[in-house]
Amino acid sequence: MSTAERLKAAAELFPDEIVTTAHVRHLELPAGAGRFALVTLDNGLDHTKPTTFGPRSLGELDAALDQVTAEAERGEIVGVGLTGKPFVFAVGADLKGVELLRHRDDALAIGRGGHDVFRRFADLPVPSFAYYNGAALGGGVEVGLHCTYRTIAAQSPAFALPEVFLGLVPGWGGCTLLPNLIGAERALKVIIENSLSQNRMLKAPKVHELGITDAIFDSADFLEQSLHWTSAVLRGELAVERPAVDRGEAWDRAVAAARTFADSKVHGAAPAAYRALDIVAAVKDGDLDAGFAAEDEALADLIMGGELRSGIYAFNLVQKRAKRPVGAPDKGLARPVTKVGVVGAGLMASQLALLFARRLEVPVVLTDIDQERVDKGVGYVHEQIDMLLLKGRVGQDQANRLKALVTGSLDKATAFADADFVIEAVFEEMGLKQQVFAELEAVVPEHAILATNTSSLSVTEMASRLSRPERVVGFHFFNPVAVLPLLEIVRAEQTDDASLATAFAVSKKLKKTSVLVKDAPAFVVNRILTRFMGSVLASIDEGADIRTADRALAPLGLPMSPIELLELVGPAVAHHVAGTLHAAYPDRFAVSPNLGRVVAAGKRAFYLHDSGRPELDPEVLALFETGDTALTEEQVRDRALTAIAEEIGLMLEEGVVAAPQDIDLCLITGAGWPFHLGGITPYLDRSGVSERVLGRRLLEAGVADVPA
Repeated sequence: MSTAERLKAAAELFPDEIVTTAHVRHLELPAGAGRFALVTLDNGLDHTKPTTFGPRSLGELDAALDQVTAEAERGEIVGVGLTGKPFVFAVGADLKGVELLRHRDDALAIGRGGHDVFRRFADLPVPSFAYYNGAALGGGVEVGLHCTYRTIAAQSPAFALPEVFLGLVPGWGGCTLLPNLIGAERALKVIIENSLSQNRMLKAPKVHELGITDAIFDSADFLEQSLHWTSAVLRGELAVERPAVDRGEAWDRAVAAARTFADSKVHGAAPAAYRALDIVAAVKDGDLDAGFAAEDEALADLIMGGELRSGIYAFNLVQKRAKRPVGAPDKGLARPVTKVGVVGAGLMASQLALLFARRLEVPVVLTDIDQERVDKGVGYVHEQIDMLLLKGRVGQDQANRLKALVTGSLDKATAFADADFVIEAVFEEMGLKQQVFAELEAVVPEHAILATNTSSLSVTEMASRLSRPERVVGFHFFNPVAVLPLLEIVRAEQTDDASLATAFAVSKKLKKTSVLVKDAPAFVVNRILTRFMGSVLASIDEGADIRTADRALAPLGLPMSPIELLELVGPAVAHHVAGTLHAAYPDRFAVSPNLGRVVAAGKRAFYLHDSGRPELDPEVLALFETGDTALTEEQVRDRALTAIAEEIGLMLEEGVVAAPQDIDLCLITGAGWPFHLGGITPYLDRSGVSERVLGRRLLEAGVADVPA
């Protein structure tokens, strides 16, 4: 089957593709270098709808290459360039089309179709040039790798091969061409390390430093400068030199190191990274045809696998559902926020103050019980601003403005008299929080929103003694505030639409992912994590070896083990939240007596790290009193997954969130759960746990797996 026939057949499976056209125009290169064909990729939409490659888009590019190949063969042009629409080069395969594929042969055809088209740039009778004028991701990067030369615009914001993050491999040349261009070590930083580090993007200077591009020019006149450079290359005035690639032991060491890195991130739970590593290892000899064939097979296998479908599902949650929070009131009801108050000046309160100042650019006032605490909180914010300045994240003028915005006071009446939004971040104790809200109600304006950062307490009860409880909302951030995107917005029983709309508007300005949750104990993330950790601790209490229990969830590829998570949260906090949930649901949430002893002893960690590798603290081990039921990893894991599935089923019945998708969005953005799990519900469906525990799937078939 020809490339055109293959792409036509694939296009029939994807009738709603937004087609990227490939416009060919001709120009005379500077300094008399000759006539040049410039191909521009453009889907006809602005930069908010980036250019992608579906089957018809590949067909358009294939037709353009027919034209320029013929022109080159007739001697009518001296070279071919490829660029994109303003701000965007291209961002890879159209994932909406990938979701629709039901058969491996169709997936294989997509892989081969991309290779067939892209490699034509390398086979042209004249040199080819990729001009990365803006964002280039995945297939957008790969099409440029097939060209003879590459330039990049200095202000390009995003350059990456994110496929492994989603559950794919860079399968249109990335695994084969990139290591053969810049060496295995550098290539694997892009393919594996960056991808598995929360999909880290490269800036243009780093792309050029790695040797992926041959020249870098300012974005303002990027194309003009690239064409002058192209002219110099074609006239022989400028020779492009690239360092030789080390194909000896260095290649093998790089693959081994990247494999160790992948193990640390996904623990063998997701296949994509390992398939990519196998391909890179195999192309050490520079056999491009064999590499492309291996990429095709890997793409076909992974496209038909559950991890990719879960990855695409997770990607859609973060990119789409997160931008339109389900249940949020009409944004027109939101009130303006021109000043923010923060009650408390501890670490969490200080992080909140910094975030509000940076994102809202309004005055922020911290209060606490004594001047020393207030000064420490304000000092922390100012130190963090200085750090941002040192890192080049803010300029000197902006740093000065931010510092001026954040102040402290002991007098709530003066500090909050003109505040529009006041959030408390004091100790998790109901009586204390009710007292704080009573004090606030007496001094804030009538329109001011009163928010609580509680992680587990009832917002309704917190507001119950106020004369105007309708303006109280839950505003639960996750630690560290600057890193984790999730914000659980809690509607208490009497919260009105205007207050809720204001909370969502503020969250949007803070650049947070908002999920509306019901006022139920521990809301979403902490409820699931507490049930999960409670199950593991119960297994330990019964007699499971701590190390065995801590390894039990490794096959899921979670960002950290249960005990590591417990240490991050803090044993005292975890014990407190477990107590809150035990009071609400005593039949499902236990309070571990062993964890209680750890907290009473003042221990903050289970492991010692003195030797370079974690070892269980013998003092912690001495505190444990356990039964004699020696559970296996599989048994501990089965118990934990059963508990999670049961809790999710109950949360959905209670209406804690609108749909399973919101639970997954919370776990991905609030707890760092991996894309290849899709959060958790696709995994529970795929593994059969949800049907075993609940008697039903959590998601409809085809939502996060291969359609039947």
